[in-house]
Amino acid sequence: MYQLEFSWVLAALPLPLLVWWLLPPYREESASVRLAFFGDVAHAAGLQPQGGAVILKTNWLQKALAPLCWALIVLAMARPQFVEPPIQKVQPARDLLLALDLSQSMDTKDFRNPQGQLETRVAAVRRVVDSFVKRRPGDRIGLLVFGDAPYPLVPFTLDHVTVLTMIQEMLPGMAGPRTALGDAIGLGIKMFDASKAPEKVVILHTDGKDTASTMPPDRAAEIAKDHGIVVHTVGIGDPRATGEAELDVATLQKIADTTGGRYFFGEDETQLEQIYATLDQITPENFKTLSWRPKRELFQYPLGAAVLAVLAYHLVMFLLVSVRRLTRRDQARAVTT
Repeated sequence: MYQLEFSWVLAALPLPLLVWWLLPPYREESASVRLAFFGDVAHAAGLQPQGGAVILKTNWLQKALAPLCWALIVLAMARPQFVEPPIQKVQPARDLLLALDLSQSMDTKDFRNPQGQLETRVAAVRRVVDSFVKRRPGDRIGLLVFGDAPYPLVPFTLDHVTVLTMIQEMLPGMAGPRTALGDAIGLGIKMFDASKAPEKVVILHTDGKDTASTMPPDRAAEIAKDHGIVVHTVGIGDPRATGEAELDVATLQKIADTTGGRYFFGEDETQLEQIYATLDQITPENFKTLSWRPKRELFQYPLGAAVLAVLAYHLVMFLLVSVRRLTRRDQARAVTT
């Protein structure tokens, strides 16, 4: 699309006509022959002497080029531009971190899929989390896993294909057999250090209790709260288990309550899908769309055309004058011979 940035400048187009109507023509004075008693002669003849002048004449080419060049200069001053199609940029307003437990107990085959068949806990988590990520195109998503210690797999990114690939490649025990719940929250806090998103959310999965952390989970939750990070906790597995396989519901609830999140429990894949449907509702997709239309300046084209027209006129006049001089010189030589 073409536009004029300063379209009001076009009001100057009739300015030369106003000058022509309101001001007298330019007169070029030159020396003249002095006559003795000129005043007496003029008085006797009943004439009133006036100042003499030579009014410069214009040719048809000047009369055509002058308004054209003026129009081109005014058009250049109006700043013509070509406005290109809008460029849109999606700016996420939320960073979402998935913290997934990959301790050895995640290989336990006690989860039932919607068809009623038993499957491992990690297989159910893979499918449900995969579907959740696909429904969040506007969020920057990060991924960390934890066992004996937490490990960052994917920094916050809009490249969800990479996130999905890493989720599908998760294996139980790859981070160690135990559960470092508090340290996982601590690493999540560090991953948010460079985040400028207004909202910071962690979804934390675990099927056991903290058995390997150097930082207590409740202390990690307090630090997350101080950093404005909301932690939603999801407990999965057998709530009747004992020992290291016991699901520490009280700690998970305390983490969620401290940070302003919610605690969920999923006993099978159907419940897990319902949990993520709820998470979709309480953390709706939230992003800003910025639009910008690049502009290309075009003033140089009318301005260049005006300059070229003036140069071409002077070149033509120079050639005409040169031809006339040569013709007169040849005629003078012919007469003398």
